[in-house]
Amino acid sequence: MTTFSVLALLLFLAMWAVGGKQGAIAFVSLGVNFALLFLTIVLVQFHLPPLPVTLVAGTIILAVTIFFGNDDDNSTTTAFYASVIVMLLLLLFIVPVEHWAQVAGFGDEDSEDLEGMSLYIGISFLKVEICTVVLSTLGAIAEAAMAISSGLSEIEMQQPTITGKRLFGDGLNVGKQIIGTTFNTLFFGFFGGFLSLFIWFVGLRYSIGEVFNDKVFVAELLMVLLSFIGVLITVPMTAAVASWRWHRQSQQSQKKPIVTKVDADE
Repeated sequence: MTTFSVLALLLFLAMWAVGGKQGAIAFVSLGVNFALLFLTIVLVQFHLPPLPVTLVAGTIILAVTIFFGNDDDNSTTTAFYASVIVMLLLLLFIVPVEHWAQVAGFGDEDSEDLEGMSLYIGISFLKVEICTVVLSTLGAIAEAAMAISSGLSEIEMQQPTITGKRLFGDGLNVGKQIIGTTFNTLFFGFFGGFLSLFIWFVGLRYSIGEVFNDKVFVAELLMVLLSFIGVLITVPMTAAVASWRWHRQSQQSQKKPIVTKVDADE
């Protein structure tokens, strides 16, 4: 048994022990998302348009991530709507930033590994970079949207007479509590993943200017910053979607005819 198989088995047992049935379903969702990512790579490699493929795959990945293992339809629906909207809004921001930064492709540090290989694969590296950034932000967006929508769903249950405006304000308050921890999670994930690159910079005595102009470093730093921007947009968007859905449900409940006992007997 390989190390990967052992770790995957331990992860499944841990998720099952802690989360029960929902934990096991969440583990299955990891496999489904991995298959979707692999399918996305294959479709792009077959020269299908990268951006439409990424948007479709991203929407399905968000649905799998949010709906698998969650029984609260109200909070999951709110989180899904908000996540899809944020993904589309973030794409409008990612495209010009990546065009301006010009960090697509490989850096000087990859030259030794790519020696003897052809880079003429017939696919725009810029589009691939945009797709990579979009898919990389989905996890942080879905996590933030689910955390906020779950909190608001609990508030709706405890306060059935709450107004949509008050619910929006509560959503912003919940979002403020998770922004700091989310940013730290993204930052330390970036730092841990690129620790070897930092050691490379120190060993070769890169200057600060050279570090911040290095293609590999800037590409990953932009990915973290764009993910954090996505989380910031997710907070008011999730609160707005939850407020809109609550206001709509309240109006629909008020329009329902009240059946009295006399009418029922008749």
